[in-house]
Amino acid sequence: MYNMDKLYEAVADRGPVCVGLDTAAEYVPPLERGSAASDAAAVLAYNKALIDATIDAAACYKVQIAYYEAMGLAGLGVYAETLRCIRDRGALVIADIKRGDIADTARRYAQAHFQGDFEADFVTLSPYMGMDSVEPWVSCAEESGKGAFVLMRTSNGGMRDFEYLELKPPPGTDNAAPFRLYDAVGAKLSALAEARPGRHGYGAFGAVVGADPKSGAEREEAAAIRSRYANLFFLIPGYGAQGGAAEDAALLLRDGNGGVVNASRSILRAWTAELKAAGGACEGPGCEADNRFAAEAARRAAITMRDAIRAAGLVRPRAFH
Repeated sequence: MYNMDKLYEAVADRGPVCVGLDTAAEYVPPLERGSAASDAAAVLAYNKALIDATIDAAACYKVQIAYYEAMGLAGLGVYAETLRCIRDRGALVIADIKRGDIADTARRYAQAHFQGDFEADFVTLSPYMGMDSVEPWVSCAEESGKGAFVLMRTSNGGMRDFEYLELKPPPGTDNAAPFRLYDAVGAKLSALAEARPGRHGYGAFGAVVGADPKSGAEREEAAAIRSRYANLFFLIPGYGAQGGAAEDAALLLRDGNGGVVNASRSILRAWTAELKAAGGACEGPGCEADNRFAAEAARRAAITMRDAIRAAGLVRPRAFH
């Protein structure tokens, strides 16, 4: 059984929200940060509070390693402990590491992130050195059921610099629509998924496809991507702070599943939005928020996000059987 099968079942049970723990020390309530032994300790306590509060409202978690690397060795310890905490709670975790090297280097990266101190259930990969930067991860993943999400059509403004370059379509491809670089990635991943199908119709490796704001032709493009790559499970960034709405995310799901929608700052910083709405102070000595308040706000934000995406896709909650 692949981890992607487990992720499908988690979405069916708890909805498509992926909580992004891209946690900077400045996101922690000042009261908590000021009383902690270090910024690293403050981030770890904050992460644990948010995990406890959202564990039944999230399909999975995504932990961006850069936020922890920035804190040095102590930060990497927090990264490892955060991954361990999520997995000990029985939840799935995506290590957002965006690796993309080849041969033995890739195998070493896979060893580092599929086992040991930094073990995660999924990783993110960059495919732009070619499929030989992905294949070493596949062989390692097959032994353990692990998975990966490969960058395909991202949500950042610069995606059009490369991902939208038009290519000559492969023989037999429908020429009605442009064949772009991201389609070349999608076609390779779809073939990879077809060779290793899971029990719910998705391969062990999926794709990163962004939920940036869409209208008109862009909405049609998103629907076409979802239809064209039906056997790829999507990791969908861009929701919330990056401007993507529930309607944009729902376009990339299939009957409310087939993907997880990541939100980081809009959940991590939900407590500041609630305080501002109530006329309270978010910074300085006037801020009385603690981790409990922040965790409760994060929970409300995750549930609101889940319900909005379900409503946008006209999907009713249901348990997996």
